Amino acid sequence: MESVAITIENRDILLTNPNKVLWPEVGVTKLDYIRYLTSVSPYLLRYTHDRLLMMWRFPDGVSSERIVAKAVPSHAPDWVPTAFYKDKHFILLNDLPTLVWVANYAAIELHVPFTLFHQPAYPTDVAFDLDPSVPDRFELVLEVALQLHDVLDTLGLQNYAKTSGATGLQVFVPVQPRYTFEQTRQITRFIAQYLQQKMPDKVTLERSVKKRGSKLYVDYLQLWKMRTLSAAYSVRATPCASVSTPVTWAEVVHGFEPTDFTVFNVMGRIEQRGDLFSAISSQTPRDSLDSILDFINRNI
Repeated sequence: MESVAITIENRDILLTNPNKVLWPEVGVTKLDYIRYLTSVSPYLLRYTHDRLLMMWRFPDGVSSERIVAKAVPSHAPDWVPTAFYKDKHFILLNDLPTLVWVANYAAIELHVPFTLFHQPAYPTDVAFDLDPSVPDRFELVLEVALQLHDVLDTLGLQNYAKTSGATGLQVFVPVQPRYTFEQTRQITRFIAQYLQQKMPDKVTLERSVKKRGSKLYVDYLQLWKMRTLSAAYSVRATPCASVSTPVTWAEVVHGFEPTDFTVFNVMGRIEQRGDLFSAISSQTPRDSLDSILDFINRNI
């Protein structure tokens, strides 16, 4: 089957090569991928809505060359929602037809910035990306994540974790979208430096991979203008088709591996446990950073 025409929410889409295997090690085809995205779309779209989409495309499967795509391709249907930023038009991944069209375009990984397109100067979340420097050290990621969780709890900040879908863990704090990136950087740097001082043998703030050794990198710099992270429930270009998956802090305590969450089981997990990241997509309540910024500005 070379192609098949489908209609979703009154939008016509021509699926090309639906039986093409995109994840060869686990046999996931493009059609399997689209079925997964369709099932999780009520949840995934919460985290991409009104955000400028960056796509990691793998037209020949995840073992092939990656193509990073930002601008809307010229052949995109006119019903695909877009927004202009600086020098190009970006896709807004706001609805199911667009999600299926993007999947057919072989966009395997879906990455979004920390801002809504109409408020590009004010992030909706504070985020930390915990990135292991060497493979098979995810237990260190979990250990540092729990320390970060304790710090954020002490500061009175809501905090929610999700796997990156690859090797790391990301911790988000939903904040009132009235702080600049410079202000949120003050907070992420302050907390990251505290973690490094508390765990000097395990945590590094060194951005250069070659200089990190085996320490865990607490990436507080990723939270910046038009930098991105994988959206919750986005699939990653890993051999097992792992998914960026929200987790509870009890699960972090108990332990798991990022490969535990894949296209084969994430929808069932949502059906059983709900969307564990829902506070991040909610409008209220979102945290104020005023008192923490005031403390930093007076004491640092």
